[in-house]
Amino acid sequence: MSTSTNPFIIFIDMGLGSFLFDFSRYIIAAGLISAIVWLLMRTSMRTRKIQKRNATFAEVRRELLQSIRSCFVYIGIGVALVWAINMGYLERVGESFGWPTDLALLAVMIVVHDAYFYWAHRAMHLPFLYKRFHLAHHRSVTPTPFAAYSFSVGEAVVMGLFVTIWQFFVPTPGLVLFTFLAFQIIRNAMGHAGFELHPRWWLSSPLTRWITTTTHHDLHHSGGFGRNFGLYFTYWDRLMGTEHPDYAATFHRVTAPAEIATVKPNVEGAAG
Repeated sequence: MSTSTNPFIIFIDMGLGSFLFDFSRYIIAAGLISAIVWLLMRTSMRTRKIQKRNATFAEVRRELLQSIRSCFVYIGIGVALVWAINMGYLERVGESFGWPTDLALLAVMIVVHDAYFYWAHRAMHLPFLYKRFHLAHHRSVTPTPFAAYSFSVGEAVVMGLFVTIWQFFVPTPGLVLFTFLAFQIIRNAMGHAGFELHPRWWLSSPLTRWITTTTHHDLHHSGGFGRNFGLYFTYWDRLMGTEHPDYAATFHRVTAPAEIATVKPNVEGAAG
């Protein structure tokens, strides 16, 4: 961190730090999930690929460039958040309240973020807002993990503002914020993986069936335009009647054990 008292230098220093932080966690999460999918595609689990179609290099490039643009948007939001804390508009909090309180706070933050995401996401599907906010993201019909931050400028602002709004109402330790941001980008990259990463029993267990899978969000991109708006959980979609009717069937089809193909020998023309 720069020791300069020049406001311009301080702004540049904070902006660079904000960009490096956001871009680093994005590229690490997207790269890690992509590497896992690449490896699994070379095993018997390759049948878990959700769509037959493959994303093109040009599509992945667009996702990456749009995500970099989103990280630049997050610079402004991040610098504004730090400025507000330094100016006393937002309360500065230490590194921890103690692990039980920190874990509870993290859990509440995730639940609130899921509600924020569901309603903001659903609103951006309204015709008036869709072209202005959400169309850029939906150009990824066959998404990859690099689509995690592939937003228009407007959508990046909407998504990036959550932490600032949360911090205004619930002053939160830096360690909890860091953990939340790491969790958020990993789950986001998983949702765009195009490959089902969850076990076959996921929707059968009452402990996990309310947590979204990769199939859940992939259906939103591939054909369920007005369905499956949730990020981490399925209960908002269930309560509001927006869950894709083929979600469970598609998940079970994708996660079914690979069939062993039986090739019949061609006996025509055999010597007799």
